[in-house]
Formats: sequence, structure tokens, C-alpha cells
Amino acid sequence: MDHLACHTPADLKSAAAPDLGAYRWRLLAQGDSWFSNASAKLNAHANLLQELMFAEPTVAVNCAGQSDALAHMVDLEAAPDFVQLLTDATRPAWSGILLSVGGNDLIEAAQTPAHTPDGQDVALHLRLLRRQTEWGPPSQGVARYFSEPGWATYAEYLRTNVKHLLTLRDQGPSAGRPVFMHCYAVPKPRPAGGESSGPWLYPTLKAYAIPSADWLAVSRLMVSHLAQLLKSMAADKENFPGLHVFDSTTVPLALAAPDATGVSGDWHNEIHLNHSGCFKIARAWSEHIQAVLLKQK
Repeated sequence: MDHLACHTPADLKSAAAPDLGAYRWRLLAQGDSWFSNASAKLNAHANLLQELMFAEPTVAVNCAGQSDALAHMVDLEAAPDFVQLLTDATRPAWSGILLSVGGNDLIEAAQTPAHTPDGQDVALHLRLLRRQTEWGPPSQGVARYFSEPGWATYAEYLRTNVKHLLTLRDQGPSAGRPVFMHCYAVPKPRPAGGESSGPWLYPTLKAYAIPSADWLAVSRLMVSHLAQLLKSMAADKENFPGLHVFDSTTVPLALAAPDATGVSGDWHNEIHLNHSGCFKIARAWSEHIQAVLLKQK
């Protein structure tokens, strides 16, 4: 088993450009901060791609960029290299596409406040959490804090954008090739930010006055909703052909300590994995990806 060789679009344009033809499988990657090339994340061994391993020589061109902040993966106007490499008819087909989709968007949706800066109410269908006066009965458990109308808005947004990505795939030489996505792990809301941003969930749950005893369960509820959404999309072969989703919520991870302000358990900060966390999820995801690739002609 060998680690996935990772390059950037800039590497392909350099004088010492890698020979992609030397690899059995050639993958194109785009995604959010779990794929980030930011130096701070690489130093923390927190890039999921770098921990993927395969039985045959495999390379990925990672278009995720240098940002360590939350980013909309589906903002394709900010990802011209990915679109060009995906649709370029002069290039050989990619063996598969790796996508890290929805996690940052989920966090940003959760961060939507109940009121605008000028004090106006934000409609329930535009946020994932409910104000205290909107909470359901205690019998609902932590679902009482959750905005199902807001989730419906988010889910439609994600489905629409993934469909668009699959359409782009089918416009180029990689038409019909497998697209691999992962679910996310359940973060422990805590005061642990990144090098230039965060924490993310911790101040949000405090602002919504959600009891701290329920924070982890609220985090799990949101991540589980996202996992079910992604898996339902993969099961819908008519609308999402060639989509394969790995349920990383099933991989056992060490939770961070509730009040830890830095690296703890399998976590680098509140929402990003450290080396051990990436190692655990990537090893399992590698097997899932390879099983699909081996079935291709």
C-alpha cells in the first residue's frame, strides 16, 4: 500500500510537471477545509487526502487551494482550475473525482444568527437553529432546537450544486466516472479555533442559549442529517449517477475534551481533524474508493 501522491494545478504547469500517466489511477480533487493545502493544516497533518493509501500507484491533483477558513466548495467561480481540469477535452479521463462537500456549508448555515445586525428576525427557513421562544417540547430531545425548514433549504442547496458538479463531469472526457464523497465526523463544540478563524459552533450554540449539556447531541444531529442526505443522494442513481458516498460517521474517533482550547483527541481544533483523526477516516475511505476503482474497465 502506498500513500496517494498529491499535486496541485500549479504543479501541472511547472517545468517539473508530474507524469500522471505513470499512475494506475488518476484522481481530481476539490473540496472544503478537509482537503485544504494551507500550510498550517499540512503542518498539523490535517489534510485527509494525504492519508489515503492504495494498492496501486495513485495520484490526485488537488484544487482545494490554500485557504484555512470556511469556504463554499460549490462556489465554482472561485475554482477555475477544477472546472478546467474536469471539462478539458484535450486531457485523458480521470479515474475518479474526490469531493469534500457540505461540511463548511453546514457550519456556516448553523452560524446564521436569529436576527440581522439591525434587529430584524431571520426567517426560520434561512437558519438551522431555533430561538429559545421557538423551541419545541422537551419530549423532542435536541430536535427541539433544530429548524427543519432551514434544513430543507440547506438540503436543496446542496442537492442542486452536486447535480451541477455531476453535469460538469459529464460534459468532459470523464463522463460517467465515479465521484467519491465522504460524510463528516461529529465535532465537540468547544473554544478551539483555527489559526485565523473559529471557534465555530461554540459561540453559535451559546448565542442561541442552547444548554451546554446538549451541545454534542446537537452537533451529532446536524452531522447525521448531512450524512443521511449525502447517502440518499448516492442511492438516487437516476439523479446522481456515479456518486459514491462513504459514511465516515461510522469510524470511531476520540472526542476532544469539552474545554480543550487546542489539539485534543483526534481533533486539531473544534471542527478539523488532526493527524490521527485523518488517518482513521482516510484508511477506511481508501478501501471504499479502491473497491469501486477496481470494478472499472
